[in-house]
Amino acid sequence: MKRIYIPSSSPLDWKPLLSQPERHWKAGFSAMTLARSWEAAGDDLPGEIATIVHATPHPVFAEARLLVAIPDYCVPLSSVTRATQTDLFALVRGRGGLGVLAVEGKVDEEPGPTVRGKRQDGAGDRVADLHDLLGLSAGDIAGLRHQLVYRAAAAVLLANEFCATAAAMIVHSFSPTSVGYSDFEVLVRAMGGQPSQQGLVNVGERSGVALHLGWVPGEQRFREPMERAALTSELTTNRL
Repeated sequence: MKRIYIPSSSPLDWKPLLSQPERHWKAGFSAMTLARSWEAAGDDLPGEIATIVHATPHPVFAEARLLVAIPDYCVPLSSVTRATQTDLFALVRGRGGLGVLAVEGKVDEEPGPTVRGKRQDGAGDRVADLHDLLGLSAGDIAGLRHQLVYRAAAAVLLANEFCATAAAMIVHSFSPTSVGYSDFEVLVRAMGGQPSQQGLVNVGERSGVALHLGWVPGEQRFREPMERAALTSELTTNRL
């Protein structure tokens, strides 16, 4: 796929970008829910995302504004043939320069099998070069959920690619019961941080990037079924 991206006009523009659109593009599923939330924010960060980003004591995130957001952005991992697909890549700029947000949208699904489980499925090479990148031992990584590990790695790699000094891997969760939060806690602790739902957690510098991890509850209204016409006009309605 070429690195040429077209501005969106509604959440429906996100559907063709999905690897399995007919399977994942449904009301109440993470793909559509995430699209509706971010599209409703217009050219800004969704309110709940902006709140934790702006409250983070790092100059890159101070007063950070959205420059560009790209759904289902592929990030190559070294020594692998297939890239990891980040649900949403957002490039932001604050008082201290450029920052990167690697966003993982979730509703009620678990964040995939563990890295150990993926290795048993023949995907071990995908994480072979992530130990040094994330500052984790092979033993630490093995018990972590692979989606969270890959997205954290993607945040660091994207920051290096765009010459950003800080990055955040954010789980934008629309689960009323915070399904998967315990797995997020395990990742944060493994990386030396203290889990929290109140803001981004600084887990130190990784490959020259100040890495942060965050869990952000999203608005439940974006899970509700909607007619196509209403879905198309949702952005306009929320901008009024």
